[in-house]
Amino acid sequence: MSSDWYPGIERFCGHWSQAPMLQQTFESLKQAFAEGNDACIDASKGLVECACRVIIENLDDPSNPIKEWKDSPIKAETPYFKDWVSAALRLLNLTESRDDPFSKLLSQHFKLVDELGRFRNLAGPISHGKEGFAHKLSAHHRRAAVLAADALVTFLHEAYLEREPDPVTSLEPFDRFRKSNALIDFHVEAQAMSNEDGWLDITLRLPGEETLDLTIEPSRLLFGVDREAYKYVLGLCRDASMPPAEDGEVAA
Repeated sequence: MSSDWYPGIERFCGHWSQAPMLQQTFESLKQAFAEGNDACIDASKGLVECACRVIIENLDDPSNPIKEWKDSPIKAETPYFKDWVSAALRLLNLTESRDDPFSKLLSQHFKLVDELGRFRNLAGPISHGKEGFAHKLSAHHRRAAVLAADALVTFLHEAYLEREPDPVTSLEPFDRFRKSNALIDFHVEAQAMSNEDGWLDITLRLPGEETLDLTIEPSRLLFGVDREAYKYVLGLCRDASMPPAEDGEVAA
């Protein structure tokens, strides 16, 4: 079956390409769905849970983690599928309470994904030996599970993109903060010079005539800005001389 059935999931996984568990689950979903395998129902459920975990990890406040909230949906040692969805919705500020009508509407989506696994297991007994009916029923189950999962993931992803992530705790790359980056680059001037250790002393001139001083090693600058340049410079340095002595090591 075509990937047209899960465009929202594909966009979400493309955005979070650095999340290995999410990518593994997505590969399982794609393969099972393409092969017409009922395993894609469980993969759909697993992918929604992975998506919720990724969002929670990026939005959670380390000083007040949601797992430690008094009414936390994921307080249990092994939270259920619906608990992860509820936690993601809470951190996205999309639900006010259990009785919130919006929350109840969303609950029907993840309930469909959750229940399809058990419903699928009944396909054999209720088919009464009619192989064609069983296959048709199973195909509808697969499509319904993928569509429900795609709707949930799309909704979560769009809601997440409307938020400004915290640059201190976010796992997002630099490019995710384009508006913030442009604002800083417009207002801040940088002056840099090398110090006696060969490191870079940087003075940032901020709005309001404030200044901020930073010191950064050449290696850290290269590693953070241009990995290819880091690799190139490392090769030159290895050819130039012996590496510096480790702490406690006496140079020959």
